[in-house]
Amino acid sequence: MKRLALLVVTVSALAGSMYLAGRENQPSPLKIDQGDTVNPWSSLTMNNTQRNFQFAVVTDRTGGLRKKVFEKAVRKLNVMQPEFVISVGDLIEGYTEDSGVLETQWGEFNGFIKDLKVPFFYVPGNHDVTNEKMKELWKKQFGRTYYHFVYHDTLFLALNTDEVPRDEKDPPVKNLGAEQVEYFKKVIAENQNVRHTLLFMHKPLWTYEDGKGTGLPEIEAALAGRRYTVFCGHTHNYETWIRNGNRYIQLATTGGGSLMRGKLHGEFDQIAWITMTDEGPSIANLLLDGIVDVELKEDMKLDQEMAEAQEIQRQER
Repeated sequence: MKRLALLVVTVSALAGSMYLAGRENQPSPLKIDQGDTVNPWSSLTMNNTQRNFQFAVVTDRTGGLRKKVFEKAVRKLNVMQPEFVISVGDLIEGYTEDSGVLETQWGEFNGFIKDLKVPFFYVPGNHDVTNEKMKELWKKQFGRTYYHFVYHDTLFLALNTDEVPRDEKDPPVKNLGAEQVEYFKKVIAENQNVRHTLLFMHKPLWTYEDGKGTGLPEIEAALAGRRYTVFCGHTHNYETWIRNGNRYIQLATTGGGSLMRGKLHGEFDQIAWITMTDEGPSIANLLLDGIVDVELKEDMKLDQEMAEAQEIQRQER
């Protein structure tokens, strides 16, 4: 997304023209004639702070996948033009050790990402890294299952909540793992002066016995006294919490199984649109049906294709 420079108002002596100069003597894109007393605008202080940026978050595509929804989301994202997109996991159906099936599923998903016009950051969910075969394929394609980056003085933490299993064969919660916890504690310690920290994970670990035994409390302790926001998915319904004085957000779906009963039940297909500011993230939940392409016929065609694909899907079940 293109940014306007921070503007400083200077008054031109020529024909009552107002010239807005950019930083470091760079010419501003805005030139406007102003009246002597009143003008038909509220302000010329543009909302264009250089440190602000916009990105999008997509949530569960699978776990009862509904066909064509994620493809629709990609098209909407291309219309919206965020700086980048990050996921909270469950990108393929998975839950198999059949390499051929897994490679087909990843091939399909990565094909969608090739159509996306901005960078995409992968975060694993239980449908992506359930077993050793799936973990191996993830690492072959993407390398690490957890990582971090800093962008515009904002720390991004991408966690793998399905790294180490508990005693049960396939438990509802899996630990972050000691090495992962130590990795993020070190990253947090090395980035103490960032303006905000954003965490992205698949499972809402804090909802299972207050996170006991998952490794999350240790990361929360490392973040004590700092401003941060958490995003997750997994349950296919939208919910928020205030924990440790910070906001934790569980996103709904971007194609995953859902009764789609609407906002009252937190069941809807969405993109989370984040504008990062010095005050923290400004978060808008955009429903896919509420983002309409300028070409209405193309948008309606996509809706029809999705409805037909899902009807065939229902008949096959």
